[in-house]
Amino acid sequence: MKIRDFRELTVYQNAFETQQEVFRLTHSFPNDERFSLTDQIRRCSRSVGANITEAWRKRRYPAVFVSKLSDADAEAAETTHGIDTALQCGYIKPGTHADLLARYNHICAQLVTMMDAPEKWCSDHERKG
Repeated sequence: MKIRDFRELTVYQNAFETQQEVFRLTHSFPNDERFSLTDQIRRCSRSVGANITEAWRKRRYPAVFVSKLSDADAEAAETTHGIDTALQCGYIKPGTHADLLARYNHICAQLVTMMDAPEKWCSDHERKG
């Protein structure tokens, strides 16, 4: 089945769903974290999907496509740092931490798979169309 819109990408769906979970969880963070950890973890989690969206729109240029996916991967990694910090500060439970890490590790694996074979996503037809 041909994917016509970034919203059809499983990796995008996973990133969006996980960002929403991060947003819900950060509501319970202390108020004094509002402009630091809460803001940072929300921004980087949202950036994963945003970079996937940009990559999809730039897929006529394989190098740029891979670069934007690499940015998404880096934002996912940054999000895991925030998740680790939240665990150490006692803002989330170990089970929640493990679940989020597993989700982001899966997203990163999906991104790496796409980066390793950009020709599957950046066909000659797509570049012309």
